[in-house]
Amino acid sequence: MNLRHLIFFRELAKTQHMSKAAENLGISQPSLSYAMDNLEKQLGVPLFNREGRNIKLSRFGEIYLPYINRGLEQIEHGNAILEQSLNKDEGNIKLGYNNSLGHQLIPRLVAGFKQDDTAQKISFELTKEHSNELFGRLVAEEFDFGLSTRYKKSEDKSITDQLTFTPLIEQEIKVAVPIDHPLADQTSVSVSEIAKYPQIYFSKNSELRPLMDSIFKKAKSTPNIKLEVEDEDEAIGFIQYYQGISLVPNMPQLDQKQIKLIPLKDNDVKCQYYLVLKNNTFLTPAVTRFKDFIIEYCKVNYTDKNKIL
Repeated sequence: MNLRHLIFFRELAKTQHMSKAAENLGISQPSLSYAMDNLEKQLGVPLFNREGRNIKLSRFGEIYLPYINRGLEQIEHGNAILEQSLNKDEGNIKLGYNNSLGHQLIPRLVAGFKQDDTAQKISFELTKEHSNELFGRLVAEEFDFGLSTRYKKSEDKSITDQLTFTPLIEQEIKVAVPIDHPLADQTSVSVSEIAKYPQIYFSKNSELRPLMDSIFKKAKSTPNIKLEVEDEDEAIGFIQYYQGISLVPNMPQLDQKQIKLIPLKDNDVKCQYYLVLKNNTFLTPAVTRFKDFIIEYCKVNYTDKNKIL
């Protein structure tokens, strides 16, 4: 069925005047008449009653018109949404990211991006997600792109082969202890020093588990695991209640009147984060704009200055 003929029908039903409808549509009257004849033949019913120069909806036309109005409104709304999505200054961005980036980097990126007046109509859907789940949702196109760690021992290769990983930024790993802990007064500690204390460790579901394992393995130490949690926010909660200490990604926004973050002196392992994209995926101009902003922001504020989170 010809979409233009449905638009013609709506206009003729509105004006109930052949020449006026043709003028409004910018077509000739014979073209409009031909289109309506063709539409009626396809439907098998008369949509209009014609009496000389007068024309009005038939009872079949009265039934048909509300459906056409709703359908065309939905199509026009969809067209408007797609048109908006092709505007670099409008649209919606769906970003998935690891929990540790939500403490500082993600707010900085969004706030910095929004400083541009032309970005005010761009909205965000921000979702915290573990790496493997994030990768799966990227492949399913539930996110436009992601910011995540990457550890091969926990990857599903059938998923990650469909993704492109661009190194973005590194984050320091520190030791979190209660403010009155025996280690709290030290300016730095070794892995062997912390190994004897009960550890709030990351579970196998956490993207941080392989990194923490590698730190202890490199130091030839074995962690004294008391509890396992999925992210650093949970770890901090247990540390505050004196359930142990933990290696965590740097959290500079943390209130250090309760928790002390201490650098490791014998560890050069950093938490590497990537900008992750599904291969050969279409990005709207607004998404591309934010992606490029992130890459440039991290380069200028971190990489070029040899800084890490």
